[in-house]
Amino acid sequence: MNHSAEFQFEGGRDGVLLIHGLTGTPTEMRMVGKGLNRAGFTVVGVQLAGHCGSEDDLLATTWEDWYASVEAAANDLRGRVDRVFVAGLSMGALLALRLAAVRPGWIDGVGVYGATFRYDGWSIGWTGRLSFLLPIFKRLGIGRQRSFIEQPPYGIRDERLRAQVSAAMFAGDSEAAGLPGNPWHALAEMVKLSRDVRRRLPDVLAPCFIAHAADDDVASVANADLVARRVRGPIEMLLLADSYHMITIDRERRTLIERSADFFGRIARDARPVRIAA
Repeated sequence: MNHSAEFQFEGGRDGVLLIHGLTGTPTEMRMVGKGLNRAGFTVVGVQLAGHCGSEDDLLATTWEDWYASVEAAANDLRGRVDRVFVAGLSMGALLALRLAAVRPGWIDGVGVYGATFRYDGWSIGWTGRLSFLLPIFKRLGIGRQRSFIEQPPYGIRDERLRAQVSAAMFAGDSEAAGLPGNPWHALAEMVKLSRDVRRRLPDVLAPCFIAHAADDDVASVANADLVARRVRGPIEMLLLADSYHMITIDRERRTLIERSADFFGRIARDARPVRIAA
């Protein structure tokens, strides 16, 4: 059964759509959402199709379904605000970039947090590095019941927070902490999404705020560099020295929130129409 962990915080006429990662939940974006809302933004945290339920729920969906969740949420938000910004973590960053590439008229700026095109961080074993083979396995029907079980440090440098998140994850609270493993067939969809978005990066014309942990355990900084090289909009980079992959909840989340609010706020101010007195 899929519960909804989506959240909405009403604010001003500038909106931010926040997108969680693969097997994750909107909860991992909630603190960023609250911070951006305090800075005056209307914020929506979308729940991707197939997430926050069982492994079977996730396996019943494809990357196209996940992207459709994003586009529907963005379209809804557009009806309520003057400008829409989009930001995502990990796979969510890829979905955010895809939205900006496919719907350039909708999106005024992109937050690219811990973008994951390849699982090439220091905690990823050889099995994760062979994930490019998974679409072939899925097509052949191999490994439907197999998962890569998450390994310490679970993307979190803060040890106290890591203990809380891993306890919830392995207790089966998928709505709060996501699934404890990445099913092979879901990862196969992620690989296909990654290939699609990589091709589309030159179509991203909106300004991009690219934030990444310098010591990311899941996806190396090469993923952030790929975005910086390929997109055609202006970019700003932030490398975080005291976090791992989950930068939206780890030790430097306040820095991430402040820099994101400042980045989106500057775009919104620059785009304001000048009111001519009658």
